[in-house]
Amino acid sequence: MGKQIGYRWYEKFIVQVQSKISEKNFIIFSAVLVGLSSALAAVVLKSLVFFIHNFLTSHYKEIFKVLFYILFPIIGILITVWIEKRFFEGKFLRGTANILYSILKRSGNISSDQMYSHLITSSITVGFGGSVGLESPIVSTGAAIGSNYSKKYRLSFKDRNLILASGAAAGIAAAFNAPIAGVLFALEVLLAQATISAFIPLIIAAASGALLSKILIGEDILLFFQLKQPFIYQNVPFYIVLGILAGLMSVYYSRSFLWVEKTMKAASDNIYKKAIVGCFMLAFFIFVLPPLFGEGYESIKQLANLKPQKLFEHSSFSSIISNKWILIILLFSTMMFKSFAASITLASGGNGGNFAPSLFVGAYLGYLVAFIINTSGISSVPYSNFTLVGMAGILSGIFHSPLTAIFLIAEITGGYDLIIPLMLVSAISFTVSKYLQPLNIDAIKLLAKGSFITQGKDGQILSNLRTYKLIETDFLILTPNCNLGKMVELITKTKRNIFPVVDDKGYLLGVVLLDNIRELIFKSEMYASVKAKEIMTNPPDTIESQEEMEVVMQKFDDTGAWTLPVLEKNKYLGFISKSSLLSQYRQILKKEEE
Repeated sequence: MGKQIGYRWYEKFIVQVQSKISEKNFIIFSAVLVGLSSALAAVVLKSLVFFIHNFLTSHYKEIFKVLFYILFPIIGILITVWIEKRFFEGKFLRGTANILYSILKRSGNISSDQMYSHLITSSITVGFGGSVGLESPIVSTGAAIGSNYSKKYRLSFKDRNLILASGAAAGIAAAFNAPIAGVLFALEVLLAQATISAFIPLIIAAASGALLSKILIGEDILLFFQLKQPFIYQNVPFYIVLGILAGLMSVYYSRSFLWVEKTMKAASDNIYKKAIVGCFMLAFFIFVLPPLFGEGYESIKQLANLKPQKLFEHSSFSSIISNKWILIILLFSTMMFKSFAASITLASGGNGGNFAPSLFVGAYLGYLVAFIINTSGISSVPYSNFTLVGMAGILSGIFHSPLTAIFLIAEITGGYDLIIPLMLVSAISFTVSKYLQPLNIDAIKLLAKGSFITQGKDGQILSNLRTYKLIETDFLILTPNCNLGKMVELITKTKRNIFPVVDDKGYLLGVVLLDNIRELIFKSEMYASVKAKEIMTNPPDTIESQEEMEVVMQKFDDTGAWTLPVLEKNKYLGFISKSSLLSQYRQILKKEEE
């Protein structure tokens, strides 16, 4: 881009607009630009994957047959790993969890290479059959576009996060032609709090994204359904059962996904070895259960259109799927192993996310529940409606985002005829999942890395504070054998009322409070005999140097202390005072409100 003053023609235009309109109007103007840019990225990615998939599979019946399911996912993941290693030095950030981390820990700063890296790698991974979705890369791309736009035009901290979220909202809106779901996704998943002023840019960005998507790509690429049967209130008890099962299935998906990911990570540090092993595992799963190939939206459409036999017509089970119970066993197995296939794809080095897999699992669950109800003779329920509502249940349970789930399915079905069962199933699934697993899948992944992400205004601000930056080191240090006379001398040289007692190896042994020696100050006969180790006490608590600030604040609240020592591997570093922490809190709050 050249030097700071070296703007291209369109950048000059934006700068001129920025200088001539108010700050609020420029945010709206920016939301349109970022929304259109993010939507264009989503359209390119969706279209590219559609093209790759069709190109590779158009003649597989005659040419590839079994090799189709085995070779393509392996090739795709290995190419992705090579690109990541060769061009991005292996430092590739995947998933919504990293967007959350950037918002809460890095003031909304996302590296510029994420504006295009996800488009390249995820298109190859998913286009070649990786069992993950494109929505997470779309969100990451849109967020990166918003973040870098904000840095370029020097938007404030608060506006930077808003434009970042606008990019993500536009990406979701474009991917599904679902603007309301895009807005709600940004509010539920990315932003810790919502204000009226935040809604307008998000709505405009999402509307811009959905409009561009509607103009440029058709329904054959997007996930879209026509409702065939109306909602019948007598089926409410069965939807409640579906909601409970969706909550349980969401927890199973999250835990099995994270277990596979953790196991593969611990197995080897060599990225190519891990990729090869993972690729062959994935190839095996896809060979046995072909619907696991790719993001799975075609599979969902076949279920919703009541054509489950088509899912296995070119598999090794094609000769026996006429038996409905064999078919149901295959559908159930596919649902249960989708989390394994998705996790293996990502842990092997592929790029994608859990959004599409969650819809996939939900569709299968809804279909299977409808099958059991209808086959048992208890009642007759619509397969397609249960398939669609099940998608909302799993999406709500895995991501803890019920509103996004409700309106996404409502929008992709072209109306709100299913709004009541969508609300019931999403709310129940969310409640069950939240009870059994308080954190969603992205928060769990961050917690495993040592990053505790919280929701709410206080949690967001505390997450932006760094423990090591608040350490105060101007405390006078006492040795264990320091006598009272020396301590009295030191007191006259400082305004501090607490003194750490540290041994010759740097380990904190205790603290001496001014109150401990106040009565001894005027007893000069004791100056030589009283030692620091004799009058020191244990601090009410200690803080680790890398500890999350919310945990630090909780320690202050629990102990009632105003000053606590900071340690690193039990060695003394300094103190943190509650007053300085609150001062920094107020500064960030003021910065956000500017």
